Amino acid sequence: MKKLGTFIGVFTPTILTILGVIMYLRFGWLVGHLGLIRVMFVVVIANSITAVTTLAFSSVATNTRVGPGGAYFIISRSLGWELGGAIGVPLYLSQAFSVTLYAYGLAESLRFVWPALPLGPAAAIVILAVGILAVAGADRALRAQVVMMGLVGLSLAALAAGALARSGHQVIVLNPPAGDLGFWAGFAVFFPAVTGVMAGLGLSGDLKDPGRSIPMGSLTAVAVGFLVYLIVPLLLALGASPAQLREDPMVWSRIAPLGPLLILPGLWAAIFSSAVGSILAAPRTLQALARDGIGPSFLRSGGEGWREILPGMLVSLAIALGAVMLGNLNSVAAVVSMFFLTVYGMVNLVAAFEVLSGDPSWRPRIRVHWAIYLLGGLGCVVCMMLISPVAGIFAFVTEFLLWQLLSRRARRARWGDARRGLYENLIRWALIKLAQRPLSARNWRPHILIFVDEPLKELDLIRYGNWFSQDRGVVTACRLIVGRLDEEDLDLPAERRAMQDVLDAEQVVVFPEVDVVHDVVEGIVDVAQANGMAGLASNTILLGWPSSPALRAEFLRTVPKLERLNKSVVLGRIRPRYQFSRRQRTIHVWWGGLERNSDLMLLLAYLLQHNHDWRGSRVRVLSVASSETAKAHTDRKLAQLLPNVRMEVDVTVIVKPKDVAVADLIRQESADAEVVFLGLASPPPGEEAQYAERMESLAGDLPIVFFVRNASMFIGELLEGPEEELAAGAGEDEDPTDDRESLRRTLP
Repeated sequence: MKKLGTFIGVFTPTILTILGVIMYLRFGWLVGHLGLIRVMFVVVIANSITAVTTLAFSSVATNTRVGPGGAYFIISRSLGWELGGAIGVPLYLSQAFSVTLYAYGLAESLRFVWPALPLGPAAAIVILAVGILAVAGADRALRAQVVMMGLVGLSLAALAAGALARSGHQVIVLNPPAGDLGFWAGFAVFFPAVTGVMAGLGLSGDLKDPGRSIPMGSLTAVAVGFLVYLIVPLLLALGASPAQLREDPMVWSRIAPLGPLLILPGLWAAIFSSAVGSILAAPRTLQALARDGIGPSFLRSGGEGWREILPGMLVSLAIALGAVMLGNLNSVAAVVSMFFLTVYGMVNLVAAFEVLSGDPSWRPRIRVHWAIYLLGGLGCVVCMMLISPVAGIFAFVTEFLLWQLLSRRARRARWGDARRGLYENLIRWALIKLAQRPLSARNWRPHILIFVDEPLKELDLIRYGNWFSQDRGVVTACRLIVGRLDEEDLDLPAERRAMQDVLDAEQVVVFPEVDVVHDVVEGIVDVAQANGMAGLASNTILLGWPSSPALRAEFLRTVPKLERLNKSVVLGRIRPRYQFSRRQRTIHVWWGGLERNSDLMLLLAYLLQHNHDWRGSRVRVLSVASSETAKAHTDRKLAQLLPNVRMEVDVTVIVKPKDVAVADLIRQESADAEVVFLGLASPPPGEEAQYAERMESLAGDLPIVFFVRNASMFIGELLEGPEEELAAGAGEDEDPTDDRESLRRTLP
């Protein structure tokens, strides 16, 4: 198939789609009802919207090559495959149905000379004729449109000659009294006349130079159409009275010399050429959808030349012929117009996104401020609501459902889009603003950095990290690989992709990261220190509980270093036995007060409790007292402090029997709890191994235990009060070398 130039490939189909049936059969009616001045306002407003839309897709066309599919190609490559498909499918159906609509329009206009003509069979014959012409080749079909454009021009010249001949005998009514037709109702009737601005864009895959032809041909056609639409109302007002304009749909043939002989060929040519433009664009849109995986694979290509689009052409003709069986397409016509308008609105949005993204690759030859594009998109939405609110809502709902359906399909597009650039601009702006605002306890959010060895084996730890964030913070799962970056067999991108696949399969919103380090333990500190930027960094480090006693001690040696970085540390020993097996789940927080870990433990319990998977769970705060006096003191203090947490918690203060160790008491009381939070002290240097043994003994057979070391900025602010005094009260009357020391070590 020959590649098309600007005049044949863009200007001709666009101008003939603009100068269509509305101009011939409804323009006089509008002038008769609204008057010349108000019609001029309608023309200016409608053409302003289409002019902005034309500038929008012309900007995109001068920045990058527009491939097959026209508007679908632009939207999908800028706003993503899912949204492109949600707009592209209705766009294709609208193009196919438009063939039927134009065929019915041509059949109805033939009744002016053949009143008994059956509409359905006549429309079917028109569709077949259009299909045969299109199969003969886009270049032949579009060259035939040149002849049709000549007939349209002849009819316009005849109208001008007749109107000027009558101008001395006709009084122009600039602003008739308000009648049955309001301004916006008239606007709704006229606006479809200017919705043909993308006729040439649909043939983008057949153009020699789309980047040059699309803007030049489209903008020229819009300008010529605007000029014609400013002149025609004046000629109609000069050539006929308001009553004649309102009552006679074929008033053109009454004004022009030789009447129907000059006007009807132009009318038929305009309608037939619009049908040709639609049948040429529809299979190319369908082919582009199929190539992107939205549609059957047999539609991707049918061979060389015209055979390439033959499968899509046959499908489109079948749809158009099937629509003839509906008999009356008035309601479908409104929905078709809505789909076209959503496409125009999305193209404006694409151009605005491209400008706002600030991508260095955005370098169009046509530059317009992004606000103009947004106004154009808003204008399309307003027009939809003015033309038909019901049809507009139906179009929006249909496209939303399609977008939802496509979004659920796991697929990665092979191209970039404008969304990333826009998001990066928003992130940059937000980080600058974030750095200017001081961080306070009120603004604290859980930004969690999880260190894992094998993501697939440590999914439970990752899942809990995601639950602790409760969609309020940034969670990163980091895998540390011991080695050297210059090792040839090290493929970091592949490792990240493998992690992402695991996370996607589990449907957890966690960012994967893979780092190469010389030593795992030192790597934890190094990565934690480097993590984040501009005030947005991890503040909580989540580590698994190693099976190796030596590695446990090494992990504990990192705690003071991470504290120096103001990063809290959570060590999770996860050995689920019956996780989620019961309806009522419990979360236990063992509160001591000496090390001020309770703030973070309670906050993590709160965040865990408010996840969907943990809804309905209960939080119990437990503490150990050495005597009834100490218990009363602890009860009183907790009653004062816990209301500050604004959580529904059950409080239990246990008097420790003389012959029972604190560790045994904890294991006994929390045996049925799903999750247990215990404080974590910073052991003296050299005692990490012994402390790790005590922690392991303390956890015992408990299924899930989190040891928490609070180094956050709100330490002591969540539970305001003299915790040291409370802890001292909890240990009164005890042997300071026995239970008091046990309390300090086990409930920090």
